[in-house]
Amino acid sequence: MSTSKAPGEFWEIETHHHHEGASTSIGFWVYLMSDCLMFAVLFAVFGVLGGAYAAGPGPRDLFDLELVALSTAFLLISSLTYGLAMLAMVRNDRSATMRWLGITLVFGLAFLGVTIYEFSHLIHIGAGPQRSAFLSAFFTLVGTHGLHVAFGCLWLVTLMVQVGQRGLVDANRRRLSCLSMFWHFLDVIWIGVFTFVYLLGVIR
Repeated sequence: MSTSKAPGEFWEIETHHHHEGASTSIGFWVYLMSDCLMFAVLFAVFGVLGGAYAAGPGPRDLFDLELVALSTAFLLISSLTYGLAMLAMVRNDRSATMRWLGITLVFGLAFLGVTIYEFSHLIHIGAGPQRSAFLSAFFTLVGTHGLHVAFGCLWLVTLMVQVGQRGLVDANRRRLSCLSMFWHFLDVIWIGVFTFVYLLGVIR
């Protein structure tokens, strides 16, 4: 059977249509894995330098576990409220989604406020990052996490504006899902920081 085309006819080119944003979640998972590697390196550095106090103060002298527990509670609750925002999004309830996103933002900013207070207090008493290798590693690890939370809060504000203007369209749903992964990832990292840096630091 001949497959030749008559003059003037064109071969039909088979095209594969990909759903818009189909690769977004995969790409974002790749980003999260690279971020995970970065934090793994910072944890390893702290593990090596965490005992190098240079005859200066150590974790028992510096850390207020009650304050850190409060900031931890803020971040964990924010993860819960973001989950409630995602459930509202699935129900296509824009007002509830916006409300829970706003509550998440409040708890995220509260966490940042406690972190900034802790840093300023340590610097005020002369326990800044230049004081010892332990404090350099501490400020780098906790500060990097804090910068991620600050970026997450900025991203959250941007998405709230977009949802307010355009509603829960597919593009905004994908963005909210990506931020959800990012926010819960920061929660997991902070649990590691709280356990490895604060709790074990005070115990040993």
